[in-house]
Amino acid sequence: MNVTFQNQQTRGRNSYTFDEFLDRRSHLDWYKDDPFLQKALNTFAGPHYEQIHHELLNFSPAVSSQWNLLAERAARPEVRPYMLHYDAFNHRIDRVVRPMETLQLEKEVFGEGLFSSSMQAWESFAKRMLIHQLGEAGVTCPLTCTLGLIALLEQYPNEDHPELREILQHTKEGRNGDFAIGAQFMTEIQGGSDLPANVLEAVPDGKNYRLYGNKFFCSVAHADYSVVTAKISGTDTVSTFIVPSWLPGDKEKEKRNGYEINRIKWKMGTAELPTGEIQYDGAQAYQVGPAGKGVAVAVGIVLTLSRLEIGIACAAFMLRAAREANLYGDFRTVFGKRVKDYPLSARTLKRIENAAQRTTTGAFKIYDLFLRLDQPLNAGIPVDQPLELRKQLFNLRELILLQKICTTSEGAEVLREAISVFGGHGVMEEFSSLPRIFRDIVVNEQWEGPRNLLLTQIYRDIQRVADWYPPADFVENVLAGASKETMNRFTEQLTDLLQRPVCGEVSDASLEAAEEWDTFCDSFFKAYQTIALEEI
Repeated sequence: MNVTFQNQQTRGRNSYTFDEFLDRRSHLDWYKDDPFLQKALNTFAGPHYEQIHHELLNFSPAVSSQWNLLAERAARPEVRPYMLHYDAFNHRIDRVVRPMETLQLEKEVFGEGLFSSSMQAWESFAKRMLIHQLGEAGVTCPLTCTLGLIALLEQYPNEDHPELREILQHTKEGRNGDFAIGAQFMTEIQGGSDLPANVLEAVPDGKNYRLYGNKFFCSVAHADYSVVTAKISGTDTVSTFIVPSWLPGDKEKEKRNGYEINRIKWKMGTAELPTGEIQYDGAQAYQVGPAGKGVAVAVGIVLTLSRLEIGIACAAFMLRAAREANLYGDFRTVFGKRVKDYPLSARTLKRIENAAQRTTTGAFKIYDLFLRLDQPLNAGIPVDQPLELRKQLFNLRELILLQKICTTSEGAEVLREAISVFGGHGVMEEFSSLPRIFRDIVVNEQWEGPRNLLLTQIYRDIQRVADWYPPADFVENVLAGASKETMNRFTEQLTDLLQRPVCGEVSDASLEAAEEWDTFCDSFFKAYQTIALEEI
């Protein structure tokens, strides 16, 4: 009787466990256990490497463990951000309600002072690359937008507005340990990336302005300050403004600065990030930069930095995908063999790892060029600069655009392949963060200009400068270190494509040319990344 009872207790039980995999994954240190990332940093950080390396060894455990856990908990559907429009006394407050985990993560990440003048550029870069491995997580888009706001204020200081100096201090260096968060609200319903189509109105009010109208896609809706594009009354050109979310003393009262948040968007990815629709009704705003040059200012500084950061994020996403796919491929056994011991799976893992390393070194190399150039953030290529400097500034501009479209596209493919290594478990979001990061990278493809828009921009840019920067010189400079055969091939392709109707009217010829231009840009940038990888 006892034997029968025991058999009933054990019959059908499955003793299989994922504990070994989970234990190994939870104990990974995303920096210390990544010799490739250390090697890349050592190559580019130069004499500062040892100090930065030490800082990262202290920094990485928090990202790899505590912050990762907070990011995963904040991603649960039941705790996603929502709006509380009124308080109990019928006062309009438009409170963006976010989970405790996001608030804690945000406080700790921004508390690092990543943009403070006391932190070296490569240290900030490497720390951000580690933070991006969390996915968007409700914090990386705010970081990126804050960086753009800081750069804008530094590029265009305005002594007539002490408020702007205080905003710069609050976002860059912090105030009593509190670091403010920035945002950028440029999109309107009639045209996403078409900033000249903005109709939001800025009405002069003394030395300041009052905003009236609607912005339709406003990420970081909970920010303290935002960069907003609008047209000054009576003009047809766009200017740029800084708008505080609350005037002094009003944040505690939850009294917003002359605007309302209509709703929070329901997005495919970056779901932890509150993206809202905002209605301005007299919001106080401070103009930044030349009047009527808002498009050039916004694109040349704010969007350029956002696009640059998206490339860093894609590298981080791929590094995490490669690490976790390799770990699972080494753990999981099917039909008597580990997943990684099957040639098809081994090929997939190798392809993922190569893409991650190639993208990472490409991001390092572009950021190195960014740091080395004088005034890399411009509203255009300055014609009064020496020719060689103009060429380098142009290279940076096009590389940032190429990186944005190519890494988001390849990144989505890499994440999809990494998910496939896990089989059915790969799409279970309580099992892996990769599906969440996959959705984040798809959103990144659309932010700051979708693929076709930027492909058009790159084409027109290269055509426009051909008189002082011939295509052959552009290819030779960007692909320095490549074989002569490779350079000749890309020069021939580029020269031919610039004579064809890539941006003409729709026809069989233009469709064929557009297809070849898309392919050219992708292969050209991968060649650049490959050179970067070989250099380290």
